[in-house]
Amino acid sequence: MFTRQFSSQYFLSHTSASETNFGVHLEIQIIPIMQVFGQICGLCGNYDGNGINDFTTRSQSVVENVLEFGNSWKVSSTCPDAHSIKDPCSTNPYRKSWSEKQCSIINSNIFAACHSQVEPAKYYQACVTDACACDTGGDCDCFCTAVAAYAQACSEVGVCIAWRTPSICPLFCDYYNQQGECEWHYKPCGASCMKTCRNPGGKCIHNLPGLEGKRELQVPLSGYILLYF
Repeated sequence: MFTRQFSSQYFLSHTSASETNFGVHLEIQIIPIMQVFGQICGLCGNYDGNGINDFTTRSQSVVENVLEFGNSWKVSSTCPDAHSIKDPCSTNPYRKSWSEKQCSIINSNIFAACHSQVEPAKYYQACVTDACACDTGGDCDCFCTAVAAYAQACSEVGVCIAWRTPSICPLFCDYYNQQGECEWHYKPCGASCMKTCRNPGGKCIHNLPGLEGKRELQVPLSGYILLYF
């Protein structure tokens, strides 16, 4: 976890790396600290706690059309506007049934404890769209990332879901253990603040939500040590 300065503004950077059967997955959270609350603009919103006005254009107009919003933030005026949003499942119809079947895990009993807290419909649709779009390799990775986004949203409201299995988006942390040892271990519902080599007191200044897919190092007689990358 690091604090970094960009253009005289301070941000908290929280990075998590995890090993999957598709390689290393890197997740970075860039969290603006309170001194810039409501003073940010661009494609990521304005960080004022109000999601309704996130589609604010470069000219400071709040719009509903995602194309108008996105086109307003072009870096170069020579870049042509986007005029339509293509449906990946229509472009790649052979992937639609696979995507719907795989993404149905979001609506299943596995996530039942979260359904009343985080509406799953938009996450399911996003999952289907992403899975349909990944037709040039890494299709399962797109699916796993989409489901992980819903799991992360659930975690942020206090509902941790252990949804990964050896056959569904597994994390192979235990693969790195020596025979008879249990040093590396993936735990889906770890604490947000734990003792580490850099934080031996186990006291955290910033209360960050857990990142879906984080790894933990289990040390005998010392409990769990959370690894941040």
